[in-house]
Amino acid sequence: MDRGYLARIQNREHLIQSKAEFTIGTGPLVDPAIEELYSEIMIDYLPNRYPTIFKKHGKAVHNVITGSTYPLSTAGLKPEQMLKLLGTNVEEDFYFMCPDKIDGEFHLRGYIACFPGGFLSPARVGESVREIHQPVPGYEDRLGKSVDRYFHRMQPGQFIGRMNWSLQVDGADLFRTDGNNYYPDTAQTLSEEKFHPNFDQCFLRVEHQTLSRLPCSNAIVFCVRSYMTPLKDIRNEGDGPRLADAITSMPEKLGLYKMRPFWGEEILPWLRKEPAELLVQSSGPELAN
Repeated sequence: MDRGYLARIQNREHLIQSKAEFTIGTGPLVDPAIEELYSEIMIDYLPNRYPTIFKKHGKAVHNVITGSTYPLSTAGLKPEQMLKLLGTNVEEDFYFMCPDKIDGEFHLRGYIACFPGGFLSPARVGESVREIHQPVPGYEDRLGKSVDRYFHRMQPGQFIGRMNWSLQVDGADLFRTDGNNYYPDTAQTLSEEKFHPNFDQCFLRVEHQTLSRLPCSNAIVFCVRSYMTPLKDIRNEGDGPRLADAITSMPEKLGLYKMRPFWGEEILPWLRKEPAELLVQSSGPELAN
């Protein structure tokens, strides 16, 4: 937790209230997994890991940062309420992948998703892992079968993590149903900012993604924590050329998926400029006066 925790939690609370259809998903197939995760995080983990922030008071827990409380039990709570409480106390989004009795694969059945990076959760409910990742270039060839096998072998207590990134060139808002990826086989329309971005509104969006398996429901929880870093900070710290090299090195299809052909013509040269060079350019007219 850092100094931005309260602001982000307040943002999540607003999104849950104003966009409930996008942020919360429940159902008979996933409700046991929701209760299981609530118990693990809200009852067992938070009060014991952060006792000065999540303080136990009788049958409730008091969040001293937000001033809110939640019950130290799942009795009487509906799955929707459990997800709302999760979403307004922790910053991670959770997607519940449940085993299907017919095809044996894991399908998305529920979620608390306040900060989706272009992942329209209601439209994805019922899809398998492969179906969800179908638009990602190279996923089926490089990862499809191995991910399926790993899901079936995964044991409770095991974790796997990865980092995912995108460039968000039109503002810092974390709630994105349209996303920062390009889907050439759809009728996707692109805003002017994708081609001619305002550098003050450009950010590196990084998602720390983890997978874990719940012991009772056997659901696999896909957990996502999102971070936003202004591209100006990256360039000013001297890491602009390194980021530009990483973007340029992507294979063509992956680069298209990440929208490189659209914003790359302006952002890549800008990233490669040294901060001192940019300072001279911006100071030139003023010095001439």
